[in-house]
Amino acid sequence: MTEHTVNLDIIRWDERGLAPAIIQDDLTGQVLMMAYMNREALQKTLETGETHFWSRSRQELWHKGATSGNRQKVRSIHYDCDNDTLLVLVDPAGPACHTGEVTCFHHRLDGDTDVVAAPFRCRLYRRLRDRKLHPQAASYTSQLLLSGDARVLQKLGEEAVETIIAAQAETPERLVSEMADLVYHLIVLLVLRDMGCEVVDSELRRRYGSR
Repeated sequence: MTEHTVNLDIIRWDERGLAPAIIQDDLTGQVLMMAYMNREALQKTLETGETHFWSRSRQELWHKGATSGNRQKVRSIHYDCDNDTLLVLVDPAGPACHTGEVTCFHHRLDGDTDVVAAPFRCRLYRRLRDRKLHPQAASYTSQLLLSGDARVLQKLGEEAVETIIAAQAETPERLVSEMADLVYHLIVLLVLRDMGCEVVDSELRRRYGSR
């Protein structure tokens, strides 16, 4: 975080001296957890660059990841229009949830297993990875992954050429369709090489990061 003079009086603490803090992955946009901060926790977070919270049950300050190692490096801190809720963008070093899940919000009321707020490309990555781990005879993805590097790279090259042709002479709708095919096959390559869905985003931010 960039160092600036911070006026903590701008936050409207509740009658207990607390404000809810929503923790969000700065890279993926995924909501990781919600906890509470008091003035001391926020000050400690600003000073150390890692999240600190106030435990309402233990009535004490706690440093996220101090025992588990799953620390959260703070990228920026925001507050809402009522000045009573904090949004903290972080780079997580591991799962946010004590259960080992990436996010505390890993349950859905309708029973679906998709994790809320994950970018679609990461949800697609998980689906394609499942096709690798549990091949299905009728699945194009499974068959493509089983065919190995040469076939995946061939398909990637074909989709790149088709995208270029669409950009030169096809309708915008056709271009979008070809671009989607290209992105899909790029994700297949990530799955084939056992590379995470976030690695390209990480490299882009390393090169062109806005913070």
